[in-house]
This record gives sequence, structure tokens and C-alpha cells, in this order.
Amino acid sequence: MKKAIIIGATSGIGKKLAELLVDNGYKLGITGRRSELLSKLKAKNPELIISKSFDITDLETSIKSLNELEKELGGLDLLVLSSGTGDLNQSLDFEIEKRTINTNVLGFTNIADWTYKYFENQKYGHFVTITSVGGLRGSRIAPAYNASKSYQMNYLEGLRQKASKLKDPIIITDIRPGLVNTEMAKGEGLFWVMPVDKICRQIFKTIKKKKKVVYVSKRWGFIARLIKLLPRFIYDKM
Repeated sequence: MKKAIIIGATSGIGKKLAELLVDNGYKLGITGRRSELLSKLKAKNPELIISKSFDITDLETSIKSLNELEKELGGLDLLVLSSGTGDLNQSLDFEIEKRTINTNVLGFTNIADWTYKYFENQKYGHFVTITSVGGLRGSRIAPAYNASKSYQMNYLEGLRQKASKLKDPIIITDIRPGLVNTEMAKGEGLFWVMPVDKICRQIFKTIKKKKKVVYVSKRWGFIARLIKLLPRFIYDKM
């Protein structure tokens, strides 16, 4: 039986992915800040799910909890990092920026390093992170969020390079969603907001195929190409 951990399984993409993995025969460790939501998810399949509540901004507790989860699972084949935060912040309130950086940069890096070193030691494994199309360019309304997602994309690319030098089957996957109907979709006039179920089915297929970089849904891959090609003098005025 394959074993996986999902960081950020209390709601949205993480929760739905947890349900999909269990339905497809995984033994699963789930984490998040809201213990009551983890308990509800675990109650659906108590024989297959282990839960631990922690906030990834608590760096020391995160690693301690991951070590405990791995031991309780009896190994680890897959880790999905779905925990993140981001708020609209046109006023540049530093507390909002700091919260985003603590979660999406410091918390992410702490988890990513633990995961990579674990897989490097056992000579195989699959690390998946949910980043965002937003990481492709800057944002006047959510500067820290877009910048933090760009950081994640580049960090994952660095880990992928490291893994390629080892010649071991360590897979690093960067999932880049567009707008998904979760708490993270903020703002007015949003378009092409995708349902969570559809997105998670696509993410699960990506995990099975062990792809490296994937936009979900495919239409957001088309938008991503346009965003990257847009000249700076036009983008600056948007």
C-alpha cells in the first residue's frame, strides 16, 4: 500500500485530494491548522487516515510532526504540499505581506527541504507542491502572494535539478492552478473559476503520470503562455 502525506488537508484542494488518494488505495497522513476539520475527514476512513494538527509557520513543530507521521504511516512515497495563504493587499499592509511570506516562503522551504532529504535518503519519492499561475508575473493587488509563488516555482526547479544529478527516481512536481473555487479565490470580476472536484481529478492524474510542471485546468495553461509573452510596458499598466 502506498503512503502519502498531504500538508493542508482541511479544505479546498488538499481536502479533495485526500479523499481521492484514500479512494485509490493510499494510506494517508493529513495535516492542517484546524484539528476539528481533520477529525471529520479522518472519521470517514479511520483505518487509512492519520491526522496531525500544526501550522507550517511553526517550523520546529512542522518537522517534529512530519517525523511522527512518517513513522506512524510506516514509510512515505508521496508528499503533497497544498498549504498556502494570500490576501489582496493594495495598501501594502506589512502584516499581510509578512503572513504570506512566513507561510509560502519559510513554511514551504522548511517542508520542501525535509521532504527532499527524506526521499534522497531512501532513493525514491514524489514531492508535489500546489503553486499558482500567479507566480509567473508580479501583482499590484497581491504583491507578496505572486512573489512567493514565483519563489516556490524556482525552488522546485532547483530541487528538480538536484534530483536529476542523483539518477534516482525522485520526482518533483509543480502544479500551477488558475482560479479555483476555494477560499483562496479573492477579488471581484473573477473569470474561469474552476470547480475543486475537476481540478483535483486533473491533479491526481498528474500525480499518477509523474509529470514535472502542469497547469490546471488546460485553459489556464493557454492563459499562462499569454501572460508570459505580454510585453512589460503593457503589463505595467494593467
